[in-house]
Amino acid sequence: MDKTSNSEEEAQLRLADIKEATGIPKECNDDVVQVPKRSHGEGVWKELFLHPTPTVKHILIAGVGIHFFQQTSGIDAVVLYSPKIFEKAGITSKSDKLLATVAVGFTKTVFILVATFLLDRIGRRPLLLSSVGGMIVSLVTLGTCLTIIDHSKKKVIWAVALAIASVLSFVASFSVGLGPIAWVYSSEIFPLRLRAQGESMGTVMNRLMSHIISMSFLSLYKAITIGGAFFLFMGVAIVSWVFFYTLLPETQGRTLEEMQVLFGTFFKWRSTMRELEKTKHGSNEDGTGNSGGQVQLGTTNG
Repeated sequence: MDKTSNSEEEAQLRLADIKEATGIPKECNDDVVQVPKRSHGEGVWKELFLHPTPTVKHILIAGVGIHFFQQTSGIDAVVLYSPKIFEKAGITSKSDKLLATVAVGFTKTVFILVATFLLDRIGRRPLLLSSVGGMIVSLVTLGTCLTIIDHSKKKVIWAVALAIASVLSFVASFSVGLGPIAWVYSSEIFPLRLRAQGESMGTVMNRLMSHIISMSFLSLYKAITIGGAFFLFMGVAIVSWVFFYTLLPETQGRTLEEMQVLFGTFFKWRSTMRELEKTKHGSNEDGTGNSGGQVQLGTTNG
């Protein structure tokens, strides 16, 4: 039995996935197999974009969408232009701006490390929603403080301090959830045969939006003020929270077979998850469940 599988049935399902990914017929059990010459992914691209099933469509929307919102929430604007933000907040000393910028980088690093310990303990979905919620609060606070500072004729100490705290809070919230989870989540949901191309689409979206936000931020805040720019990012973050809440099911502890059932139901994935839990508990009560408590959908049709 495969050491990564909890039962013989799960090992058989993993073997079937490998056969499908490599083009080996399911019924073939020979020791030496001649693998047919593979195309350069033309069939995969057709399955992703021309004739996607509801499951593939849902997975593609979730996988690309999470990368889109990761960047349009404004993280690169905050990290790359933090000296400009601190200057607008009223910090004019070069040493103070450098210290505040170093604090941003330090905060980002520390909370990415925190995320590595929380991902498998809390789960992707709770951590993601909490992360975006923290980003929304940080952005509305930052936008408000910068607007007050921008319209004040004298230095408002409390607003300056709160603006700096909001920048650090935003970076911390992003780094503990949305930042790393976007990469983890998208890598988990694509089936093996679509994973390379699906992940590449997510990466393209991520880098494209990062470039757009980075290049347009200065023009954006000159057009609608720096406070207005962060209110805009706040609006995007709110939309992203709704998107994640409604369309992204939890993937922690789920097999690829379970995710193939969860995805494709779009807004109804919660009822599908409840059915999976009933099936899982029913299998365990009948003595047919495996030791890991995982339901194997490939052996429970219907």
